[in-house]
Amino acid sequence: MRVIVAVDDRGGVLFNHRRQSSDRVVRRKIEELSEGHALWMTKYTASQFLTLPEQARLSEQPLRDAGPEDYCFVEGEPLLPYKDDMEELVRILWNRKYPGDVFLDVNPEECGMFLESTEDFAGYSHEKITMEIWRR
Repeated sequence: MRVIVAVDDRGGVLFNHRRQSSDRVVRRKIEELSEGHALWMTKYTASQFLTLPEQARLSEQPLRDAGPEDYCFVEGEPLLPYKDDMEELVRILWNRKYPGDVFLDVNPEECGMFLESTEDFAGYSHEKITMEIWRR
């Protein structure tokens, strides 16, 4: 499976049960990246989209329900139990430090992944966002 997660500079993903940040340009990139594949997410994650992409699939346990070629856009779900199922990890880096109390629980290098590509782009609410694609 292919996992997408947005993190701050400390690996934070949530604070006080809410996402740290969101960005419409990031959502568009996620839609483009997952085009032609199922894009699994929770109802909470889906709430940031004005209209859900055609490939969106809702589940309270998207990491469990996703198939090998599917994408999962996750916010706060633990990845460690699924580390062996991840063929790709897409990290969206906010390039900022936000308050956080839920953090990414896997390091892609420790999961046997290598950094395939990095892309910096301007978001709508952030002047610089980085997208890293890690693969096995």
